[in-house]
Amino acid sequence: MHKVIYDTDPGVDDAMALLFLHRHPEIDLLGITTVFGNASVETTTRNALFLKREWNIPAPVSKGASVTIDSSRAERPWPAMVHGDNGLGDIDVPETIDLPLDPRPAHRFIIDTVRAHPGEVRLVAVGRMTNLALALKEDPEIATLAKDVVIMGGNFYVPGNVSPVAEANIHGDPEAADIVMTAPWKVAVIGLDVTAVTTMSRSYLGEMAARGDKAVKQLDALSQSYIDFYKHAVEDGMMVHDSCACVYVVVPELFSSISGAVRVVCGGIADGQTIVRPDGRRFPPDGAWDGLPSQVVCTGIESERVLDLIRNTLLAA
Repeated sequence: MHKVIYDTDPGVDDAMALLFLHRHPEIDLLGITTVFGNASVETTTRNALFLKREWNIPAPVSKGASVTIDSSRAERPWPAMVHGDNGLGDIDVPETIDLPLDPRPAHRFIIDTVRAHPGEVRLVAVGRMTNLALALKEDPEIATLAKDVVIMGGNFYVPGNVSPVAEANIHGDPEAADIVMTAPWKVAVIGLDVTAVTTMSRSYLGEMAARGDKAVKQLDALSQSYIDFYKHAVEDGMMVHDSCACVYVVVPELFSSISGAVRVVCGGIADGQTIVRPDGRRFPPDGAWDGLPSQVVCTGIESERVLDLIRNTLLAA
């Protein structure tokens, strides 16, 4: 069993990934930590509680960061054109959910859970990396105690989606992402290089909904406006960014990758750009790169097999 903390900002594709984690037989979902990004942290936390209630997910929910780790950064508008005003495709979601939150802030929940299960916890982060960076700042030793970190974010050999060089999750808090990438733990980066070529059509999702239970039908409903948004890039479908990271947890062999140190540009016109220095390449000594851990950067994916695994897992209720 893979012991997972899911760090998320629900978010339409976050919702699909959450249902995947909840239903995959090899995943033990220890907790859901929320962060700002696709909407305010108040909204993403409400959405996490809503999905927990609707889908009977036993894992606790812990509310996380509401601002970037560098508090001087100005917040940008929420991407309502992508995920809807309420973050879940503007389906009907109550303003409040009568479920308790874990009393700890998300970064403390992460620290305590990693320490309770040394060498076992896999952090699956599909939003901004602020909670993880705050956990490292408070307790740097968790980098040696977590099993690994699987990130949906970044782009290396393809364009970004919020600027020519930056992907949204990393661009939302570049300083936090750089802290996470350079910490002495194992990180696998599942970015736009693989998620942008893994698309689920409206009809594929609709067929799943026709065969599935209430949760799958709900997922289909909340994804419709998200699919509409993607019409500029996908023919009547959507990129399943966050679910790709969750698939990597259980079937990493569906991905090809390179390894090397990873840094994030913080500031300027390349703000949020992710850069890998591939292992085996010789460069002059450079204090910005030398001595950093080698991380995994995914560059290829078996998209059809990934989609089939998502479908089969969601329908296995």
